[in-house]
Amino acid sequence: MKRILVLGSGLSTSSLIDYLLAHAEKEDWLVTVGDIDQAAALMKVDGHPRGTAIAFDIFNETDKTRHIKESDVVISMLPARFHPMVAEACLDAGRSMLTASYVSPEIRRLDYQARQRGLLFFNELGVDPGIDHMSAMRVIDAIRAKGGKLNGFRSYTGGLIAPESDNNPWNYKFTWNPRNVVLAGQGTSMYIRDGQYKYIPYHQLFRSTEKTTVLDLGEFEVYPNRDSLQYREVYKLPDIKTLIRGTMRRPGYCEAWNVFVQLGMTDDSFTMDYSGNHSWYEFTESFLPAGKEGTITERLGSFLNIAPKGIIMDKLAWLGMFDKEPIGLNYATPAQILQHKLEQKWGLEPDDKDMIVMQHLFDYQLKGKNFRHKSSLIVLGKDQRQTAMAITVGTPLAIAARLVLNGSIRATGVQVPTSPEFYLPILAELEQYGIRFIEEEEEER
Repeated sequence: MKRILVLGSGLSTSSLIDYLLAHAEKEDWLVTVGDIDQAAALMKVDGHPRGTAIAFDIFNETDKTRHIKESDVVISMLPARFHPMVAEACLDAGRSMLTASYVSPEIRRLDYQARQRGLLFFNELGVDPGIDHMSAMRVIDAIRAKGGKLNGFRSYTGGLIAPESDNNPWNYKFTWNPRNVVLAGQGTSMYIRDGQYKYIPYHQLFRSTEKTTVLDLGEFEVYPNRDSLQYREVYKLPDIKTLIRGTMRRPGYCEAWNVFVQLGMTDDSFTMDYSGNHSWYEFTESFLPAGKEGTITERLGSFLNIAPKGIIMDKLAWLGMFDKEPIGLNYATPAQILQHKLEQKWGLEPDDKDMIVMQHLFDYQLKGKNFRHKSSLIVLGKDQRQTAMAITVGTPLAIAARLVLNGSIRATGVQVPTSPEFYLPILAELEQYGIRFIEEEEEER
């Protein structure tokens, strides 16, 4: 019997754990789910005879070492900042580790030691990063194989609300970690377009959008991710003229979100001296210049050069940013206060379903002709447990774990799934779960 240790039982782990338990009898596995909240882990195991739940504290060195040593492979679904701690323990215990998270510098530095010990630290096995890499490399390698030269690559992903549940003026609800949404894009975004390097600071980010259409879902807008330039190396595209990775939202979202950025409401660097009795009106007022006359919407409109009566102001009013009700949150950062409000308004209703949308656009030349290849994915959630986010994050990770345990994947060191030995079997099995890309291609005149 082989033992799988899953660390963390958050929202994105449902499909992962369900897959492992569904295959446990045939593969002869025992699946142990560890979480700081053992009750949460118990809910995910749901009484399965091949599953068990434990209380797991990443800071308890004795228990951490024991549980990792007792496993054959470790899957870390803890917050990304804890992955290096898990990896170090796996290195000491001689166990391989899989994650859905980006490779951090701390993990990257373990590559040589992992290879020396014959261990695999397999990362970026979720949806983004993960499925985006695998699906992109499948097309890139196919273009290369037929002699094509890739000139442009755009890759967009959005964790969104399904059309049937899209019923607020922002066309958005939280389908993953709200804090990450509030802090998204902070820093400088870097990409290359038509041979020109672009560096977009945070305060300009949500003005730097482009539009795309995905199958029958209609139009989306995209703002650029942090560092697209690094993917020239990841995808082996050193001479590419355009490379942009971005996040998808429905039209109008970015323009309205930019209000929060310009005001400073997404700042997480200081605490506001607020009592919970201060109102949302006062919160908004505190970011506006003093000594100006007019209503708060008139002054806000004048300050940011937006219409005092218009779509953007309607979205802010719908959220309650001008309400006299108390905030009810003491001594928090602006970002925490904003998140508190958004969680009240953007939370999922019991019957809501989420949606993952992904699109790659490849521009290439072949035999003197120009082509555009479009690769699109839409995944709809089933319910509050089997969300689209959980399905697309957990399923590729679970498939990879099975391939590692049965010896189909024998790589060692720190890896991401950009090689055919990784992406071909994972993508093939993902299609059985409805995670299938629609491929379109046309010659450009």
